Amino acid sequence: MAEQTAIAVVGGGIAGLAFALALHQRGIACEVYEGVADVRELGVGITLLPHAVKELDALGLLPRLEAVAIENRESVFFNRHGQFVYSEARGRHAGYALPELGIHRGKLHRILFDAALERLGREHVHTGHRVSGLSQDGDGVTLSFEPTGLGQPAPVRAGWVVACDGVNSAVRRHFYPNDAVCFAGINTWRGVSVHKPILTGKSYIRIGSIDTGKMVIYPIVDNVDGQGNQLINWVAEIRDPQAAMNDWNKPGRLDDFLPVFDAWRYDWLDVPALISSAQQVFEYPMVDKDALPRWSFERVTLMGDAAHPMYPRGSNGSAQALVDARTLADEIATEQARGGDLRGALQRYQDARLPATARVVETNRTVPPDAIIMKADELSGGRPFRHIDDLISQDALRAISENYKQIAGFALKA
Repeated sequence: MAEQTAIAVVGGGIAGLAFALALHQRGIACEVYEGVADVRELGVGITLLPHAVKELDALGLLPRLEAVAIENRESVFFNRHGQFVYSEARGRHAGYALPELGIHRGKLHRILFDAALERLGREHVHTGHRVSGLSQDGDGVTLSFEPTGLGQPAPVRAGWVVACDGVNSAVRRHFYPNDAVCFAGINTWRGVSVHKPILTGKSYIRIGSIDTGKMVIYPIVDNVDGQGNQLINWVAEIRDPQAAMNDWNKPGRLDDFLPVFDAWRYDWLDVPALISSAQQVFEYPMVDKDALPRWSFERVTLMGDAAHPMYPRGSNGSAQALVDARTLADEIATEQARGGDLRGALQRYQDARLPATARVVETNRTVPPDAIIMKADELSGGRPFRHIDDLISQDALRAISENYKQIAGFALKA
């Protein structure tokens, strides 16, 4: 068994890499253990809200992000008939100091991964190490790993372990063996399509609601083909209490969801054409997990989706993980400076972040940003209306939006 390392970061995704970079920035050594052997630019789109960008900017990554992302100008809501419901400026256009960015998830991960290799050193970032179990004693933690095609990775000893290994976390399962995802009948299908710019070309668009079909659409790469077209990320969401739960990353079939959106042809967008032009479609279930009573267990704690998986609504999963990373890095640096035991740092991190993220998990279930469209449908009976102001004021809809921002931690005045 190798010599004991101080801090082991389990998982080299957004949370794990951001945490490792934050530790390095504070002069604290760590080792990262990522399950995937070959890190590639996979996935679809992700939106980085201003509070997520703030954390990435503090790590010195904003120039790299802006070079490959699209800065959102506005967030716009429509009902399923294509009628305008509400819009608001976003990011710098709304007065924030930092932008809101749409980016390919694989490119975001590559930027974080490359930065970790550069700053920590390749020898401290271990791929092909998927944790299968752990044991603790008074002096540290022993991590064991799944076998790979190259053999069986040797166990690792660490003084402290931070688990950033995602929604199916093996570390979380060690402490909560009966842990299960919560599925409420909402399935999603995701893809990217080459398409001409929609609306401003920097618009984050929501159409419809989950009970009658919902689309989330935004650009993630500008001028992708040299002809002015963009790479457009889209997500289709449908709630059916009788539906079985979709698989993760399984190729999706258009026949399973496209008929719901067949009539969604507006003068500003042909939704079926956008969906049908995707080269590949993936299906996902929309799942989360109930808030845990605790994350920290002696020398081990949870972070990101391992701690608080949430519905991918409001673009908040990555943001909360990034706030986790900075919060724990700060607490560890403070504890080390006073010569204390890191159990105190892990406990203060849990005390700060567990209740805050639990509120976001619950709000994403009950009053997400698309509650704006749900309210319009409720008032109109789901039928076309003459003008949204006949039903509800923009100020009342703005209050729904501001309430979500406040809970999620990115209200402008905060």
